[in-house]
Amino acid sequence: MKILSQTFSSLRYKNFRIFWFGQIISSIGTWMQIVGQAWLVLKLTNSPFLLGLVVAFQYLPILFFSLYAGDVADRFKKRYIVIITQSSMALFSLILAILTGFDVITYIEVLMLTALMGLAQTFDVPARQSFMIDLVGKNDLSNAIALNSTIFNLARIIGPAIAGIMIAKIGIKATFYANAISFVPLIIGLFFIDKDGEPSGKRSSLKNSVKELIAFIKTNKVLLDIIILLTILSIFAMNFSVLVPLLAKYTLKQNAIGFGMLMTYMGLGSFFGAMFIAYISKKTSYLKLMIINAFGLNIFQILMAISKNYTQASISIFAAGFCLIAYIILSNTIMQLLSTNELRGRIMSVYSLVFLGVTPFGSIFSGIVANYIGIRFAIFSGAVIGFLVCLFYLKRFILYIREVLL
Repeated sequence: MKILSQTFSSLRYKNFRIFWFGQIISSIGTWMQIVGQAWLVLKLTNSPFLLGLVVAFQYLPILFFSLYAGDVADRFKKRYIVIITQSSMALFSLILAILTGFDVITYIEVLMLTALMGLAQTFDVPARQSFMIDLVGKNDLSNAIALNSTIFNLARIIGPAIAGIMIAKIGIKATFYANAISFVPLIIGLFFIDKDGEPSGKRSSLKNSVKELIAFIKTNKVLLDIIILLTILSIFAMNFSVLVPLLAKYTLKQNAIGFGMLMTYMGLGSFFGAMFIAYISKKTSYLKLMIINAFGLNIFQILMAISKNYTQASISIFAAGFCLIAYIILSNTIMQLLSTNELRGRIMSVYSLVFLGVTPFGSIFSGIVANYIGIRFAIFSGAVIGFLVCLFYLKRFILYIREVLL
């Protein structure tokens, strides 16, 4: 019972329970659409590069509008922002489902709808992430982030497996309809939360708001180095999921079900990684765990790249998923704890920018390397770059672990 109470400590807060349970179905639908969309693009184009371009379009709005979205999160009630963004994403999924169902969808329309989904996500992430501390407080923040990630990664186990079967038995359109419907419980739940995530009360211009953010980051060396490391790993080492459908179809010779199961193994690793962080969140140094998992992420991707069969690839992707989610959770937690209440929305917009906004560069890099050199080399080269960057920062973070009580 003690283990359970520690692992699920954030669920004692009513508002967080509503928020957490509301996201379960939504996250399953999201992962179903991720699988369905990847399979749809391969069906329409049969091109690794064009698949990477779709992923790039999803995250381009974050690259251009993330800092503005963070400013909005600090100016307005976060609960209202999340209701609007979640409703918008449900609408875009429904449009994609209808166009696919009538067999009139084109690659350009997939790009456009993906970009609109990305724009909604741009405003959703900083508001939703900075809303977390209003629901549970600082002491349970890392546990809440980990449990939130647990939902997402439990969905990563269930969603792709269901999507693979749906695509094979019903058609790709079913994954998009399912995602559109899955937003409904979360949107309804948000109306029953009695915390709004009050704005900071700031009235400065966007230009001055960004200047204030940059000045704060410059004065905090730990925060700055976490942001730089996260940026580089996001480009080269954390984007390997875009290569999984290519690895499954062209290298491992798998069908839709085999691809779905490979994504499920990745989700299973991420689920256990999130549960591990939820349990251990108050027992050890966040910084130490973060750098260990950063190394693990790259090492297991290298093993994935050189795997000789489906079983070896599945084991490697499971371990990479474990380290990936642990690294993400810990980076998010440390950035929020190093922030102030007035800047938290903007700090989370920086997190969104470097975690998601630079994804287009990583997707294009992966797509080009996979297209012209090979899928295995695309995974291998990104992981080697990530590993070398972690080695460069290792000494600094060892010093930070001694100096900062995180």
